[in-house]
Amino acid sequence: MKGKLIVIDGGDGSGKTVQSLLLRDYLKKNHLPVSYFDFPQYDGFYGQIVARFLSGEFGGLDQVSPYLTALVFALDRATVSKKISKHLKKGNYIVCNRYATSNFVYQGAKILHQQDRDKFNKWVFDLEYKIQKLPKEDIVIYLFVPWQIGSVLSKQKGKKKYLSDKSNDIHEDNGVYRKKVEKLYLENSKKNKHWLKINCVRNGNLLNKQAIHAQIIAILKQKKIISKYTDLTKSN
Repeated sequence: MKGKLIVIDGGDGSGKTVQSLLLRDYLKKNHLPVSYFDFPQYDGFYGQIVARFLSGEFGGLDQVSPYLTALVFALDRATVSKKISKHLKKGNYIVCNRYATSNFVYQGAKILHQQDRDKFNKWVFDLEYKIQKLPKEDIVIYLFVPWQIGSVLSKQKGKKKYLSDKSNDIHEDNGVYRKKVEKLYLENSKKNKHWLKINCVRNGNLLNKQAIHAQIIAILKQKKIISKYTDLTKSN
């Protein structure tokens, strides 16, 4: 039986890494075969180029074509495309912290007109899924944290090794851009049936990580990605 590819996605500071790892551990504790991938892979060949871009080495957001940026992000994923496919054929669960889905949003947000963005999205789809044969995701869990709160949370993470110990990258430092990214995430969660949004903030306060995790598990059971008989208490 073919495995399932689960993507945890969202804006910067939304808790993707925490929730991806909680989900991975939950599946392991329930004796389900699982593999975890974290994108970009900053230690890899293409991931190092991504890090240099995010540090601003090649210019600001409006100085590098989104096509070129999207290509490098996609090439990073392409290095493990066959490995992901192999795990899926074995029936494994795949948990991805970001995926091709981020390319549509983060690079698409740099394109002003909808017609041009539609053209770009088709190009990214063909690049990621057809040319590089990246397996199509089964479900995308979108962690919605308003960009203003995400901005504060990003800064609280402290210095990042891939940015030579700077706190924020050029995506995280730009509030106007963050707002555009959020808009596209919300649009994608409405128009794509396999995108499910989780509101991670209630009354202006971020929900605790276990409450968000419980919502993710509930969605995965509802959508029959995992069996309803898996034991939620094992994740604690």
